[in-house]
Amino acid sequence: MIIYFLRHASAGKTYSNPTKDERRPLDEEGMLQARYTGRMLANLDVQVEQIISSPLKRALQTASLVANELAFEGEVQRDDALRPESEFAQFQAMVARYRKHEAIMVVGHNPSLTEFLTKAVSSASGAAHIEVKKGAVAKVEMNGRSGTLQWLVTARIARSLQASSKASSRPKTSRK
Repeated sequence: MIIYFLRHASAGKTYSNPTKDERRPLDEEGMLQARYTGRMLANLDVQVEQIISSPLKRALQTASLVANELAFEGEVQRDDALRPESEFAQFQAMVARYRKHEAIMVVGHNPSLTEFLTKAVSSASGAAHIEVKKGAVAKVEMNGRSGTLQWLVTARIARSLQASSKASSRPKTSRK
């Protein structure tokens, strides 16, 4: 199974009221980050059978924007196992429910998403530490309970790739 770990994109400053913070939307930069990351994944011909998101607004918006860029036709699933305070055991149970799929995308928050990715690629020992920045996506190939990190791309790199592909697709003009 392949798991794409996607952290929600930029959503501005955290609200002190937890209920209000759960409804915090992506900011303008976050909308751009999600689109660039989605386009990069589409250019890599990433195919997922299921997208599962934290129920928090900023994660759902990120998941929807990326799903749109991927031309994903299914419905984004919501799962509490991807909330910021979730435990690794909850994440493992969620992944087990989707084990019949070849490739899934999980959209969540730090600190839990970084912990889940780290434990997935370090046999749950947590010996490695991989930071997942806002809007970043990582590809992990799972083999049973352990996985191998194939790549991790930040939103900034996704944006740069998009800009360079636009520049290289422009027709060359000759100057006389």
